[in-house]
Amino acid sequence: MRSLVDLPISLDRDSSRPLAAQLAGRLREAMLGGTPAPGERLPSTRGLAAQLGVSRTVVTEAYQQLYAEGWLDGRHGSGTFVAEFSPPPSPPRSRPAPRHRGEAHCDRPPRPGAVIDLTPGAPWVRDYDRAAWKRAWRRAAELPPGDDPDPYGLPHLRELLAVHLRRTRAVAVGAENILVTRGTGNGLDLVALALLGHGARAGVEDPGYRVARNVFAARGAQVVPCPADQDGVVVDGLPGDLAVLYTTPAHQYPLGGRLPIPRRERLLAWARRTGAVVVEDDYDAEFRYDVAPLPALYGLDPSQVVLLGTLSKSLAPDVGLGWLVGPPELLARVAELREEVGDRTSGPVQQAVATLLADGDLDRHLRRMRLEYARRRAVVVETLGGLCRLRGDTAGLHVLAELPEHVVEDVVAAAHEAGVLLDTTLRHHHAAPRVHGLVIGYGSASLADVGKGCRIVAELIAPAVGRR
Repeated sequence: MRSLVDLPISLDRDSSRPLAAQLAGRLREAMLGGTPAPGERLPSTRGLAAQLGVSRTVVTEAYQQLYAEGWLDGRHGSGTFVAEFSPPPSPPRSRPAPRHRGEAHCDRPPRPGAVIDLTPGAPWVRDYDRAAWKRAWRRAAELPPGDDPDPYGLPHLRELLAVHLRRTRAVAVGAENILVTRGTGNGLDLVALALLGHGARAGVEDPGYRVARNVFAARGAQVVPCPADQDGVVVDGLPGDLAVLYTTPAHQYPLGGRLPIPRRERLLAWARRTGAVVVEDDYDAEFRYDVAPLPALYGLDPSQVVLLGTLSKSLAPDVGLGWLVGPPELLARVAELREEVGDRTSGPVQQAVATLLADGDLDRHLRRMRLEYARRRAVVVETLGGLCRLRGDTAGLHVLAELPEHVVEDVVAAAHEAGVLLDTTLRHHHAAPRVHGLVIGYGSASLADVGKGCRIVAELIAPAVGRR
């Protein structure tokens, strides 16, 4: 069995960076390169400390950090091992043709075929339990096709979703509070159909999710940009005549903020005072790192909030299933309008997802993917954190790398020439841009490609902003 003792690891004692952080970074690079490979044993803390000439505490802290990020596994009485993770695919020799994706949270920029895609909005879909997936669809196929689809969704699935939300988001709801949708975009459209008439004013975070702006405008609403900062939507100064306000409090898109509890309470107080309905997109709530979960707005005041959720990030965009949570009287209105416009969610898809929930396979998939994304997130922070300010790295599948306005365009163009596709904050502003930088997604690229792409970006950023 190979040992890390044979690897040429070196630490810089003159650096201002702690030795433990340096060591964790060197070990990540080694594991990304495949040496040591998943399942191989690492040396003891005492042995590695002796090799490097550092205290055992330094090695212990580095190992603990890598344990927390999901890189390492401990086996009682046997030592420390590299955790199992999906081996990165070999990079293509030529640029692939552009791909069309299903529902993703952001309106993704044109993709001219960059080899490494670091734009946000899509998850890693190559690592899933094939046996569970086949079992779910096999059970769905055993049921006869339905001829009278329920506009609320399958009752059995709604019961399972209620249990799932109570357990994962502390939202106390029953099946009567849930309507099954085809995803966030479909849920937004149904809300707009029910709550917005022609000329009604609908608030959307700025910068924010452009699809929300487009959906509301398509239903005849007047879209009102509402400023967001590093913590989320800014409550002070919100207009008093909004019919609805769309917000992403779990992980603001694209700035990455998590709306603090005091601001959540002020937002709900504003909604009660003005009569506005808060449309809470629970975007990225299932993925968080090093932070405790914050309660959903809906759980704090169900009378003022409609909650939207989707499986596009936690499972795959192609599944096409989400949920709308709200008071029964609103859902009755939505269900009635849904039948009028012939909108429905696929019955077989609902049956398959119900099986994944009932068998616990969706929960197991989420636990596995949290570890996978934690590894990618650690690589992004490790590579770019010393060069620029990163926002939003405590949750989700993207971070914002703030840069001076004059630097952004040149970095994006140069990165594309080097085979890395990037997104910026510019597209996500409705009013004049106030924040500038790169919106770096680490969900859809392999672990190795995230590391390679971020190193290319770092090399482009460093001369422009100066190393800190």
